[in-house]
Amino acid sequence: MPEKIYHVAVEATLDVIGGKWKPVILCHLGGRTLRTGELCQLMPDVSQRVLTRQLRELEADNIVQRKVYNQVPPKVEYSLTKEGKSLRNILLAMSNWGKDKVERLQKQGNSVEIIDNDPHPFSNME
Repeated sequence: MPEKIYHVAVEATLDVIGGKWKPVILCHLGGRTLRTGELCQLMPDVSQRVLTRQLRELEADNIVQRKVYNQVPPKVEYSLTKEGKSLRNILLAMSNWGKDKVERLQKQGNSVEIIDNDPHPFSNME
């Protein structure tokens, strides 16, 4: 008997990158390495505790690599693994869909905006 059963394939994807913060983390890490503090600055609405938990979950799923430097104060860097980089097309599609959604809302008179409308470094990721 399988350990885990998914009813549709998208569940397997959401099992790894689902939630509010994981896709945002992945977009910021796309093609570059960032420290925890840099991620906190880029994501001011997430708490340090939640960010750390999400990063650890992504690390456990082999999506994010965590590199710890033996120094004082401690230095920890995060980057995408090869498997994490394989999410590029999914993240680009999500970003494009979100941009289109915001544009539709704006045309309907809603006050909504995207602060950073750049597709982020993952758009240039190999």
